[in-house]
Formats: sequence, C-alpha cells, structure tokens
Amino acid sequence: MQTLGVCSWKGDSFGCPLSDAFCAKRSRKRRFFGNLVGYGRVSGFWIDWNDSSSGGSGVCSGNSRFLGVTLFCGHTSNAFFRKPKKCSFGASFALAWALEQQAIGSEFSDGDSNKINGELRETEIAQSDSFGIDGSSGTEDNGDEEEKVVDGQNDGDVGEADCPRVDVRSLARSLRLAKTADDVEEVLKDKGVLPLQVFSSMIRGFGKDKRIDPALAVMEWLKRKKEETNGVIYPNLFIYNSLLGAIKQSEQFGELDRVTDYMAGDGVVPNVVTYNTLMAIYLEQGRPIEALNVLEEIQRVGLVPSVVSYSTALLAYRRMEDGIGALRFFTDFREKYLRGEIGKDDDEDWEKEFVKLENFTVRICYQVMRRWLVKQENLSQKVMKLLSDMDRAGLQPGRAEYERLIWACTREDHYIVAKELYTRIRERHLEISLSVCNHLIWLMGKAKRWWAALEIYEDLLDKGPKPNNMSYELIMSHFNILLTAARRKGIWRWGVRLIDKMEDKGLKPGSREWNAVLVACSKASEASTAIQIFKRMIEKGEKPTIISYGALLSALEKGKLYDEALKVWDHMIKVGVEPNLYAYTILASILTGQGKFKMVDAVIKEMSSLGIDPTVVTYNAIISGCARNGMGSAAYEWFHRMKVQNVPPNEVTYEMLIEALARDGKPRLAYELYLRAHNEGLNLSTKAYDAVVRSSQAYGATVDMSVLGPRPPKKQKLQASEKSILSSERKPAL
Repeated sequence: MQTLGVCSWKGDSFGCPLSDAFCAKRSRKRRFFGNLVGYGRVSGFWIDWNDSSSGGSGVCSGNSRFLGVTLFCGHTSNAFFRKPKKCSFGASFALAWALEQQAIGSEFSDGDSNKINGELRETEIAQSDSFGIDGSSGTEDNGDEEEKVVDGQNDGDVGEADCPRVDVRSLARSLRLAKTADDVEEVLKDKGVLPLQVFSSMIRGFGKDKRIDPALAVMEWLKRKKEETNGVIYPNLFIYNSLLGAIKQSEQFGELDRVTDYMAGDGVVPNVVTYNTLMAIYLEQGRPIEALNVLEEIQRVGLVPSVVSYSTALLAYRRMEDGIGALRFFTDFREKYLRGEIGKDDDEDWEKEFVKLENFTVRICYQVMRRWLVKQENLSQKVMKLLSDMDRAGLQPGRAEYERLIWACTREDHYIVAKELYTRIRERHLEISLSVCNHLIWLMGKAKRWWAALEIYEDLLDKGPKPNNMSYELIMSHFNILLTAARRKGIWRWGVRLIDKMEDKGLKPGSREWNAVLVACSKASEASTAIQIFKRMIEKGEKPTIISYGALLSALEKGKLYDEALKVWDHMIKVGVEPNLYAYTILASILTGQGKFKMVDAVIKEMSSLGIDPTVVTYNAIISGCARNGMGSAAYEWFHRMKVQNVPPNEVTYEMLIEALARDGKPRLAYELYLRAHNEGLNLSTKAYDAVVRSSQAYGATVDMSVLGPRPPKKQKLQASEKSILSSERKPAL
C-alpha cells in the first residue's frame, strides 16, 4: 500500500527514464555492514532495502528506508524488480492516528496505546522514512551509528571498488543551512551524479528537523539541473511528494502553493500519495472541508483512493466533530466495498483493512460523542441520535468507551445519555465498573432522578459488583433528600414507605431518617403513626433525640392526646434528654389545650430560669391553643403578656387572635386588632378579614368596613417552585 511521501515502483527507474549512462551491466548481491543487498536496479545503483533479519528477500518499494540502506553502482544486463509486498493497514491506520494524536491528546492513552505504537514502528517510513540531520536516526529501531553511504556512479564498466561513496547524512548536514540553489551547488558541485533517492531522503530529513529552507533549496537546485542536464536530473513525482511531506512535518504551510505551482509547471501528475499528503496538510491547517474535497478530487481524476485516503477523511470528520457525518461516510464506503467497487487491487489486504477502518470509525464516533458531552451547550439529543445511528449501522463501542462516556456525563441534562449507556453496558457486557455505577448514582441524584439512582443501587445488590461505602453514602444522601421532602410537605405515608424501602435494601436508617418521618407525621397530625415510628426507632437500636421527642409531642398535641403527650414528656426528662425551646413550646401548647394556664405560666418561668427566652412562636402556640379551644379572652390576655415581655407579634399572632375573638363574640375587638395589624404594616390573610366581617354581621357590630380596605388576595400555600421537589419524577409505589 502507499503511504504519505512513499510510492511503489514496478519496472520503473524511480520516475525517470533510464539512460545508457545509468544502465547497469550485471547484478550481484553482497553483505555490507550486516545488511543484505537485494536485487533491484534504480538508476544504475544497487539498493539494500532490507534489515539483516529479513532473510534473503529484496524488495524495491517506495516505502523503503533510504538511510538504513547502502547503494552501490553495479552492472546488469536486465532490469530486475520485485513486486512490492503487501503492506498491512497497520501502516495507514497508525499514520492516521499519528495525524490525530495532537488533537485528541491524552484520550489515546489507554489500553490500545501499545498496539498503536507497534503499528507506528511498523510504518515509520510512512511518517518519516528519513534521518535526523543532527545525527539521530529517523526511526527508533535504527538508532545505532550505522554508516549510511551511497555509492557514486561510474560511467565506465568498472567494479564496485571504483565507485566513490557519498555519506548522505554528512551531505545533509552540510546543506542544513542552505537557503538558495547556489548554496546547494556550492556543496554538490564536486559530488558527481547522485541518485534522486538521495535528494528525496534528505528533503524528508529536513522536514523532520523542521527546516524547510534547505528542502526548498534542493528543489530549486534540481529544477536548475533539469535545464543543465537536458532532463537527465530533474525533480520527479517522488521528490515533490517528499517535499510536500516536509512541508507537513515542518508545518511551513505557506510554501504549499509554491510547491504545487512547481508541480504544475513541470507537468508532474499527482498520484494518490500526493493527494493523501495534501489531505494531511489541510488537516494540520484546520481545514477539514478542503481535505474532504481532495478525496473527491482523487476519484474525479480517475485515481483509486487508498486506505490512507479513507482514514484521513474520517479524521477530517473527527476534526469537524461530525460523528454523524463520519458514520455516514463509513456506511457509504462499506456499501461500495461489499458491492466490490472498492478493494479490487491486490496491493491492499482489503479484508483486514476494512475491519480496521470499521474499528477506526467506532473510535472516532466515540471521540466526537465525548467532545459533545463536555461542551457547555446541551448536546444530549445528538449523542442519543449518534448512538441510535451506530446501532442501525451495526457498529458498537466497547464497554471501556461506554464507561468513559458515562464519566463525561456531569450535568443534570446528561442523565438521559448516562442511563442509556448504563443500560447498554448491562445488556451487552458481563461486567461494569463500580466507580462508574457510583458516578451514575451521583448524577441521577443531581438530576433529581432519585428512583433511577435507587434502581442502579438495586442492580449492584442483585447483579454486582458489590456496593462499597461510597455507594452506601450516595444512596443514603438521596434517601435523605426524599425524606426531607416528605418531612417538609408532611407526606407521612411516603416517609414510612421510604423507611421500609431502606430496610428492605439493607440500608440502616439513622436518627436523621427516623426524625424526618416523625416530623412528617407531626405535620400531618398523624399521632398513631408517629407513635409506631417512635417505637420502631427504639426497637432498631436508634436512640431518640430531642428532635424525635419534639416531633412525637407535636403529633400528640395536634391529636389532642394530651395525657399521652405528658407521659412522653416525663419519659424524655427521665432518660436525660434536655428539652429545648421547641419542646417547651409544644409543652405550653399541650397545657393550654387542657386549660392549665397556671402550669403554662410555670413553664414560661422555667424557660426563663434556664436562659431559654420565649419567642413569638411560643406565644403563638399558646394563643393558637386558646383559639382552637374557644378561649378568646385567654388568648387576648396572653397577647398582652407578650407585649409586656417586649415580644413583637407577627401575622400569625394577629390572625389567630382575631379568629379567637371573632368566634368568642367580640367583633369590635377583632376589628380593632385587624386595624392595628394593618397600621403596623402587617399583611393579614383573607381568613382573618373574613372572620372580622362575619363576626360583625353576626353580632350586629356597627363598624366601618370600608376602613378595613379591600379584601386581601388568597395566599398561595405553596409557591409554584415549591410544589414538589419531585415534580420532575412521579413517586412509584414502593
């Protein structure tokens, strides 16, 4: 197969006609510096194409290492060339990966890196079949100080001993500062006629060292020699391909038009290698559209694209982050391949190449999806579409790619993609990483999909891998979020079911979880359920806290189970739990409900003696107790007491007191309190306004209702944003 800057020869003399002066008379093979000199005549020079380990086979091929060889002048009567052996896609595939390494970065550093490195070593000549002019080898496996020489040409029928040797590396060093053709002439004027392979190898070496000036100077010198030698020495297609490769390696893209103009002026017809190199240059320039246009040009001029052409085109889609386009490109290629329109030539092992192109397409789609997921905008739908398109095309990433994509899902809107990827792993693979599952549990919680997180935790219990402490902490945090919602909204049934679910899955509720359910029962006035939960909490070995006792006391007080509440209070004191402001407030409310105002007064004094100052909440609880039990006068008395204690009343204080006075047959007093609250800047509810109006009408009070102002609007019990923390997901039956 052909690679960038490389071409195969079949019965040709390196792109130029053989003249009598360059024809050899006889052939032979010999060993020199451990290398086997193979059979092959190129412009009258013997070329060793092989390493010492290659046995006795010699191949005259475009992807030969010119600097790992020795060239001799020789004599032969017939031109003899071996057919180039087939190259594996390892070369083109590795080359394509090499082109993309900079863009993809560390994402290639995975389990395939050893394989890719091996393929790169297999085709180092495709990337730079040259030397470093600083003395280093162009390839890693030729890093020794093996002498690199080329035999000169002798016009006569002489033996090899008469041929002067040319040290190519030394020659390149002497040209490294050349900028014009005159500089090159100064160095080469006494060197005689050199084979074109020497120049192409030096040009590639200059490109490797990012020195485009001497490479262009050599080109200018060759163009001058074309006129001086009447076309015997001239820059041919392979020289131009080497120069294009040097432009790519040196990243001196401004010289591209100059070189292509030279090619057109010399009438040099590009081959597939030329076009492949142009595609690679356009990719390096960030011009993927032009690279794809070059592929169309290859087909338009009647050439057959190589595997490198197709792999480079896929890289163009990768640069454009167009995974859907890359997939479409491959499916079109596959259809043509299956119809026999591609893969007719024998120079490629197309069966093997096809498989690797397929894997390469999967890899590119994965890379594009990962890029989509790390962008600021939400591209989840594009990822889902590409996954579906890949399924229809019969292409599926492996488990490692799926897991890496899950790690890239970090935002709330990624939960759909993450759940789909998780489902695919579970269905298609036997194992899954525990860390990935923990990440999914975290992500589902972030997206408020707690039930989906619970499903993943259940899969860990049922299918494995076994959950660890991180899994436990994550799922417990999600349960706490749900229980907090149940506590805040008073959804006691849901809280009880959550506790049952936790115990069913082997999760041990702590005091925080039990207290959340107790508070929910308290808000819902579910005294009997609160008692059951309190008992279960003790049976499970969890010690009740002051919050536990406070929630239970509140539930009993709302259920008017005053005697049971007092027993709970006595038990709390007995076990040594110190009451706080909340507990004292509930106790005062309980005693108020029993009409034991002397004991209420004693509680207030005890609070003050312990440094716990009653707040407006405490007085509101007492006033509310009076209102619920039809004791308007007592409520009004406690209202004055809180004023004496310099505790300012709030909306709740006035509303409860007005309702108590209205029910107690004191409409004028209720009317005056409503006006006082209005003058203090408090916004009372519709309920208080209606209580004043009804009481005045019922008892015939002569009051000016217009002074009250317009009827206030109804207060929303819950703001739209607070209706449900779980509005995005229905609560399933637990």
